[in-house]
Order: sequence, then C-alpha cells, then structure tokens
Amino acid sequence: MVKLTDVAAKAGCSVTTVSRVINNYGYISQKTRKKVHEAMRELNYQPNSVARSLQGKKTKLIGLIFPDVSNPFFGELVSKIEDQLFNHRYKTILCNAGNDTEKERTYLQMLMANQVDGIIAGAHNLGIEEYQRTGLPIVSFDRKLSDNIPIVSADNFKGGSLATQELYNHGARHIYFVGNPTLDGHPTQKRLLGYKETIKELQLTEHIHPVIFNETLALKEMAIKDLLENHKVDGIVASDDLTALLIMNISHDLGIKIPKDLKIIGFDGSKVVRDFEPRLSTIVQPIPSIAQLLVKLLEKRIDNPTEKLDNYTYYLPVELLKRESSGN
Repeated sequence: MVKLTDVAAKAGCSVTTVSRVINNYGYISQKTRKKVHEAMRELNYQPNSVARSLQGKKTKLIGLIFPDVSNPFFGELVSKIEDQLFNHRYKTILCNAGNDTEKERTYLQMLMANQVDGIIAGAHNLGIEEYQRTGLPIVSFDRKLSDNIPIVSADNFKGGSLATQELYNHGARHIYFVGNPTLDGHPTQKRLLGYKETIKELQLTEHIHPVIFNETLALKEMAIKDLLENHKVDGIVASDDLTALLIMNISHDLGIKIPKDLKIIGFDGSKVVRDFEPRLSTIVQPIPSIAQLLVKLLEKRIDNPTEKLDNYTYYLPVELLKRESSGN
C-alpha cells in the first residue's frame, strides 16, 4: 500500500508539503504541486479518507499528543478532552509520546498523513520545529510551541506560592522544592518560581532538591532518601503528586512521621490520587476546565485558522486541597 511518505520521497519534498498539496492548504509553488501530483499518479496513490478534505469537508479527527497516559493526571485530562471532543462529534487519535523527541516527531508526521482536523499537544519534549510548519490548527497544554499557537495552562506560579505559604503557616521553616531544578521556559517550571518568590518574601533560605520527572523509579528513590537522611528538612513542595506519594512512602520506611516531622504538599490533584491517598495535601489543577478550554480554542482555530486571537496564553486558577500531610 502506497503511503504519504512514498509520495514525498518520489516528489523530493517533505510529508508536510504533500499534505498541503492534497488539502490545497497554504502556499505551495506550482512546480512543487506538479511534482507531487506526478508522483501520486506514478505511484497510483489514493488519498482515501483524505478525499473528503479535497471536497472541502473535514475528517472529524483530532490528534492528541501527550507524554504518558499511565500518569493519573494525564490519563484524567486526556479522558476529559476525549469526552469534550466526542460531544462535538470528533473522534480522537491518541499518541503517547513519552519523553522521546523522535517518537513525538514521528507521531506528528503520522497525524498529518491521516489529515486530522487539528492537534492538542501536551508532551514535554522541546525543540520540535515541525509544529510550526504543519499547517494544521494546534492548541498546546502547558508548553510553548510557538508565538502563534495558543497555550492553556493552570496557574503554576500561584500553585507553587500557595503550597509554600501553607507549609510555612503550619510551622515549616526548612522548606524544600523537590522536582526539576532548571528554569527552561516550560510552564510547569513556574511552580518553582512561585516557590522561590514566596521563600524570598518569607525571608527563608531556598532549597531545591532535584528529582527529575523522567528518571527511573530507582533514581528518584535514591535522590529522595538522600534528601531525607542527609538534609534538615521539615517541609516539601513536590513538583507533582506522584513525587509527593513517593516521598510519603520513603518517609514511612525511614520512620519519619507526617505531618509531625515532615509536611508535604503535592501538585496536580487528579481524582485517582485524591482517592488513593486521602492524606495528601495538593494543589488541584482544574482538569475539566482545562479540557473544555483546549477543545473550545481548537474548534475556533479549525473554523478560522488565520484569525488572530485576542490572547494566546490562558492561565486557569488552581486550588489548595488541605489535608493531613501539610498539617491540617
């Protein structure tokens, strides 16, 4: 079966260019168009379902690219997004990109080849320039892809600040941020900024202990044990709930009592984690609202792809769920 990549190779151009020729989308030179059409004829390539796009109709398919849906937060968010899309008569193609840039790039090419009407991207890999050249309507979650792609995010800065202040209010004075220590422009890093600003306002010393999101469980455990055994710490702002749960488990093994000896606040607030560990205080992201806004913006981009938006960055409010682990 002849694929879009075969046509691209035959015509000497990219898959994106072939896709645009088929859909008559964007500027393509007549010379390139001729090469693509000749390659399609020689290879007897049939666009199949794409034919609807050629007739001005939509495929009613949306691509979702996320890091790992086994993570409770992303699993719940993707589920809510899929519900919203289904209610708007769209079907979804889910791509689990993990922390693999090449995997994400391959999935992006696949979605273009399948002529999805749009993409919601929420993976954590950076530096994939193809997003700016797809010619497709795209909306991003928690990640800046380009200046003209809308981004939806929870108020991560406020969440980091709320968590730090709450630990202080319950007596913690040696408060650590446990998570990714770098500020690389990723929206979730604003959790660290919120922590740093609040620590400064409280006139405390900031402590950042690296536990990287995509490290193996063994490496994360090693880093957390080092923190708890070798550092003076009585409060922890965890970058996410799974890290917070891991800290709670290791604290139990080491005989550290929560919240008497150590107070902890996580971040995300997925229903699975809240039900699984009812003692964990956490910053709750508004998952249903995030999903609804992502779909609303994407539909707006699909209907009017060249229209400029009034705003390209959207922050939704977070809430502090006070439970036992923070001293409540």
